[in-house]
Amino acid sequence: MNMQPNSVMAPPPPRNLDEMRLPIIMMRDILLKTIFRKNVSEVTEMAKAVCLPRQVTQELIDMAREQRLVEATGTLNANSGGEMGYQLTDAGKARALDALAQSEYYGAMPVPLEVYREQVQRQSIRNIQITRTQLTDAMGHLVLPDSLLDHLGPAVSAGRSILMYGPPGNGKSSISNGIRDAMGDKVYVPRAIEYSGQVITVYDPIVHSAAEEEHDDPNSLRRRRTFDTRYVRCDRPTVITGGELTLGMLDLVYNPTARTYQAPLQLKSTGGIFIVDDLGRQSEPPQALINRWIVPLEEGKDILALQSGEKFEVPFDTLVIFSTNFHPNEIFDQAALRRIFFKIKIDGPNQENFLKIFAMVARKKGLELDEKSLVHLLKVKYPTIDNIYANYQPVFLIDQMISVCDFEGIPYKMSPDLIDRAWANMFVKDEVIVK
Repeated sequence: MNMQPNSVMAPPPPRNLDEMRLPIIMMRDILLKTIFRKNVSEVTEMAKAVCLPRQVTQELIDMAREQRLVEATGTLNANSGGEMGYQLTDAGKARALDALAQSEYYGAMPVPLEVYREQVQRQSIRNIQITRTQLTDAMGHLVLPDSLLDHLGPAVSAGRSILMYGPPGNGKSSISNGIRDAMGDKVYVPRAIEYSGQVITVYDPIVHSAAEEEHDDPNSLRRRRTFDTRYVRCDRPTVITGGELTLGMLDLVYNPTARTYQAPLQLKSTGGIFIVDDLGRQSEPPQALINRWIVPLEEGKDILALQSGEKFEVPFDTLVIFSTNFHPNEIFDQAALRRIFFKIKIDGPNQENFLKIFAMVARKKGLELDEKSLVHLLKVKYPTIDNIYANYQPVFLIDQMISVCDFEGIPYKMSPDLIDRAWANMFVKDEVIVK
């Protein structure tokens, strides 16, 4: 199944309260809290605030009116198309305050977990088929051997776990970001989900990049597709963690003041990529981190726990990329390695690719290449480190030479002397420091 940009099926908006599949009291109380906190008075404003269609919001208002929690103000607001105004009654204000004492959550109506599961299936990361062209285009700023793309392509298209390992400074993080960029389509992220009467916020503007809103073209025969606005249309999410990752960050975060939950990182990354960078640098042992992922990686579901201790399943639909400078056998046992579907070694470039990278970076930064200086670099400097090249080195050396030129007030250029000065900053000489 080849996914083209924007081809993910959108979540349909609910047509009535029955289609919401949420506890009726919960919906009513969220409406009352939203009216109280946001001071909205017209149906259109309320509908926008709770992210529901106008007719569904009107159903909620009518129910609250029957219970004498909301009343019509008897005035039509000329500035809002002659809409009837509504306000909370004294009983409605008391109920709103009581509901806020139980949970501070108001605003967008949550999506029931079971309904969210259906949307996860529609936009699953495993539905994506990345072509060689898409992957090559996304990696265009990198010089990579064809053999690496041969391994990366099937790994990404499978939507399974990937372990990238190899010496530092060879672009494992850049490759991870390139994989993300190759996925050009959009997904729908719920603002919040509901389980067992509890609200779990999911949409996070730090993690999720909202797509630009589509606007109707009055001259177009095609009208833009409507979708359930309890979701935000976003690029496929990417969560990147490094040495700061702890096991606790993979659990629900409970806010005792607001009495609501925040989704853990892996749930926020649903439909996208979760990158664990610098594996082996965390305070938790790598084996412990992998053990936490075993059930999600194998069964496509994760298990979370509420404050009460009740456990429940959530979808796990994420391409997990582990990146490490250690050899896998140093940090994992064989059982853990079996759970990681693809293992890809990211090596340093050969001399030919090193020169390609060097020339590309020099051109981009306005540094003219000099044959004598390059020969000095390759024949004099690199033999001192056994001719081991790394992808980061061209950028480092060129930036160093540019810094010297800026300081000396001379045009950007290469010379054996500048190569030597740049090289001296790339490595620290082993020596005893007398204290």
